[in-house]
Amino acid sequence: MSVLNSFLIAFSALLPLINPLGSALVFLGLVGEAPPKVYRSLARRIAINNIVFLTVIELLGATILNFFGISLPIVQLSGGLVIAAMGWSVLNERDASVSSKNKQEETEGCTDALTEHLERQAFYPFTFPVTSGPGTIVVLLTVTAHSSNLVLSKNILAHAGVFLAVVVLSVLVYFCYAYAPKITKVIPPSTAHGILRVIAFILLCIGVQIAWNGLAVLLGEVIR
Repeated sequence: MSVLNSFLIAFSALLPLINPLGSALVFLGLVGEAPPKVYRSLARRIAINNIVFLTVIELLGATILNFFGISLPIVQLSGGLVIAAMGWSVLNERDASVSSKNKQEETEGCTDALTEHLERQAFYPFTFPVTSGPGTIVVLLTVTAHSSNLVLSKNILAHAGVFLAVVVLSVLVYFCYAYAPKITKVIPPSTAHGILRVIAFILLCIGVQIAWNGLAVLLGEVIR
């Protein structure tokens, strides 16, 4: 399989799951009011984390799961519950305008402290599961298995294509996250608040769906 074919398969499969623009709205809701440089710094770290995280999953994911005896349905069930919990949390957040005003008052003149606090969350929950959740891991493992070939040279090219797709998607994540406030600036606060609630509900549904997919497989094994 060529680099281009592998790239196109991985990119098309991962794009709707990572969904940089949609994830940016969730990211904006979780971060709240913060200076632009905080968003840029955090976005850069998340993008780098995402590349490293997905590359490790691509190369070692199946081996790690086998080593710990963890099946893909268990990953789906556990990760789906985490995503559903995050969606529920955002869905039940206080009014956006009140929350933003309070956050602004609390963080005025404390940009460095705010940056440090948010960067501690750069991997969890901002990289995993907000940006790349359990569904992304499962699909990436599937794409990697599909792209693998017994011929070493073709196998290397296939992995290179998947890695390139991860890099391109992470760059998109950086731009969407870094400029998330500007992306929504043209939207009235009440509309943005409503959109965020819809996105949070969709995130909740995605989490439940992923968890159900894993549970259905596990129940099927029990019934058999």
